[in-house]
Amino acid sequence: MTLADIPTPALLVDVAALNRNITTMARFFSEGSCRLRPHFKAHKTPEIAKRQLAAGSCVGLTCATVSEAEIAATFCDDILIANEIIGADKCARVALLARGAGVHGPRNITIAIDSEEGLKQMAAAIADREGPRRSEPDPLIGILVDINVGQNRCGVAPGADALALAQRVAATTGVRLRGVMGYEGHLQPIPDRAEREHKASAAMADLVATAHLLQQAGLPCEIVSGGGTGTFDISGRVPGVTEIQAGSYALMDTDYARLNLPFEHAFSVLGTVVSTPRDGYCVADCGHKSTTKDHGLPSVKGIPGATVVLLNDEHAGIALPQGSALKIGDRIELWPSHTDPTVNLHDLFYAVENGRVVDIWPIAARGYRNR
Repeated sequence: MTLADIPTPALLVDVAALNRNITTMARFFSEGSCRLRPHFKAHKTPEIAKRQLAAGSCVGLTCATVSEAEIAATFCDDILIANEIIGADKCARVALLARGAGVHGPRNITIAIDSEEGLKQMAAAIADREGPRRSEPDPLIGILVDINVGQNRCGVAPGADALALAQRVAATTGVRLRGVMGYEGHLQPIPDRAEREHKASAAMADLVATAHLLQQAGLPCEIVSGGGTGTFDISGRVPGVTEIQAGSYALMDTDYARLNLPFEHAFSVLGTVVSTPRDGYCVADCGHKSTTKDHGLPSVKGIPGATVVLLNDEHAGIALPQGSALKIGDRIELWPSHTDPTVNLHDLFYAVENGRVVDIWPIAARGYRNR
């Protein structure tokens, strides 16, 4: 099967580039005390996650949703859901997930909380799970207190507020305090390396200082989790940070590519030219229902001077360099600007080596499974 045989629009993964990215990241975290917890949300694909785990330097996987964790738990025993879990149904699903046996041993499920209400809802789900007749308690659900390190999304304030919530966690039946987490997501895209390094180091210093506060109060704090692809080699070298939740590095989008990171583009959206309405311009069938534009328009792969100028529902308008021979029916590839939501638009990856499709990988954790 070649690219010409694939119905478009479609999502491609360059297997060789993917493997190189995974190896590069694993090699970095093979040194020092900090380890990697790859973020499953970036690709939502078991085949890719298995390659990340097999490469080493990993303590488990990070997930964004309960449904992602349910998929990841079929092959990984240590999972962090790095978001607040609110609602009886979702809490019950987490409690059920924690009860199951792991693939290779006990299953560790950890979640983030930033409120007493979130803790209360999870504790209630655990109590319902165990019931009055269970003689043996189920495994405890791990808790990381989510700290706001400047992104101003979720998270409790560093210091006394975080300590107070951690003390509440430690006193709650059915859960165990494992530590703290904080995501410096607002700093990931800063283009200037020196500025990014300064601000990320300061954000992680706040996180580590809060971890020390918990330890001084006699509370457990084995995990200090943070970081992302844009700060992996900054936050990952701050003393006291134990793990980094990078995800986009495996596939790499054009937004992260601006930062001169040691990773390469490993995925693209394949389209077909459906119209050439005028010289120097073509329209392909890979619009923003196949690639997002929240981080900017995608880039054109392999055609110097070609530029995506608009992205409609089904169509990508592309300005072509003078003398381009591109014609109706030709295939064209776009490099997406944002990995996670683009992947979420597709059901599968076509795994490509040397221009040929060698496998098809289901994107098993895409979408939401609310049940």
